[in-house]
Order: sequence, then C-alpha cells, then structure tokens
Amino acid sequence: MAAFTLSPATPSQLRSGTNGLFSPAQGLVAKSAKSQSAGRERGMKVTCQAASIPADRVPDMEKRKLMNLLLLGAIGLPSTGMLLPYTYFFVPPGSGGGSGGTPAKDALGNDIVVAEWLKTHGPGDRTLSQGLKVPLFKVLTDTGLLAKSSVGDPTYLVVENDKTLATYGINAVCTHLGCVVPWNKAENKFMCPCHGSQYNFQGKVVRGPAPLSLALAHADVDDGKVVFVPWTETDFRTGAMSPSIV
Repeated sequence: MAAFTLSPATPSQLRSGTNGLFSPAQGLVAKSAKSQSAGRERGMKVTCQAASIPADRVPDMEKRKLMNLLLLGAIGLPSTGMLLPYTYFFVPPGSGGGSGGTPAKDALGNDIVVAEWLKTHGPGDRTLSQGLKVPLFKVLTDTGLLAKSSVGDPTYLVVENDKTLATYGINAVCTHLGCVVPWNKAENKFMCPCHGSQYNFQGKVVRGPAPLSLALAHADVDDGKVVFVPWTETDFRTGAMSPSIV
C-alpha cells in the first residue's frame, strides 16, 4: 500500500491563485501517483524461478507403482478366472471309457454294470441314465435340461424282449423345446408333458410339434459296463441322418 504524506501549503503556493488556488489535495494526489508508479516498477523486477525435479525422483513414485500393480492384479485375476471355464468348453472332450465313449451312470452317479442292471430291469424296460455330455450352449438354451448339473444328457437304456440290453440308447430331450420326455409304459410311447409331442417305443417322432425323432447314442459294453458313444451314422428308424446332438 502506498504511503501518503501531507505537507502544509506555503504562502507562495497560496498566492499563486491567478489561475486557481493550489489545494493540499492536489499535492496528495501527485504523491500517491508517484508511489503507485514506484510500486509497479518494483513489481516488474520480481521474477519466479521453479526448479525442475528429475523424473526418477518424483515423490511417492514407488507407492504409485505399487498401487498400479495391485490394481492390475485385482482386475486380471477375476478376468482369468471367468475365462478359464469358457475356454474349457472349446476343448474337445477326452474319452470317458476304453472304447472312446462316456460311461453310463445311474441316478447315484455309479457306473452301470450290464449284469447288475439286467437283474433289476425286465424286458421292455426303459430307464433313464446319465448319458453323453452336451456342449455348453445346449445346457444354457434347453429348457430345464441339466440346469443344476453338467454330468450328461438323460438317456434311456432299453432292455429288449429277450432280456438283453439294446445296442442303442434314446436321448430323453424333446427335439421341440428341450423338455425331458418321460416313458409312458401304458401307452408304449414317450410322451412330452410340455407341448404334447409323442415318440414311439424307439423314440421315433409320431406326433408334433417336435420336428425330429429323439437322438440316438450307441450303448456299447466295455469290460462289463455300459459305455455311450455318439451316433453319427444313418438313423435306423427313419433312414435319415441321426439327429444326434453331440
């Protein structure tokens, strides 16, 4: 702030009133202007100097690097954990049995032994077992199919009239919208409870809206146990290519 001083007017100043009286206020304004001008001159001489800091000596740089690593780990680990299960389904499944198939399982998850099975299942019997594994997309899209398990499609084992095990299994998944089709012994048919589709005793479609017959799987015997193998040849029921899902 500028300093102001007042000097008393001299008689000569008071007498120089030819063109007007010189007042003390005029002297005050003049000294104030000089003080402001001097302040500006002093302000112009002020300079700012900032010293640069080397990049490798920035404060807290090590803490920043540590936080970046922690953040990367927090994002990377969950992402990897999510991707691994999806990657697994793109890998072709390995063989589940000696003949390159999948061992059939009973309701408890035990391997089905043919001799033991035939002791408790008579001629004409059709009982569900755990069959061939299905791709992930089918598990997600089929209604109610394997909603809580990925052990394999429900597949009927067939006991022939001569009390031997049939060489084929019948996939229980309806070809309409994926409901599991029960066997109706009284009607001698597979009858879907969802939309009324019907299949004969071999799984051939006899009534819609299902467009195709139930899928087939080979029921081979390996070391006394039932092994399911994908059916890739012609469907013996229709003469067309099998609607196998695997």
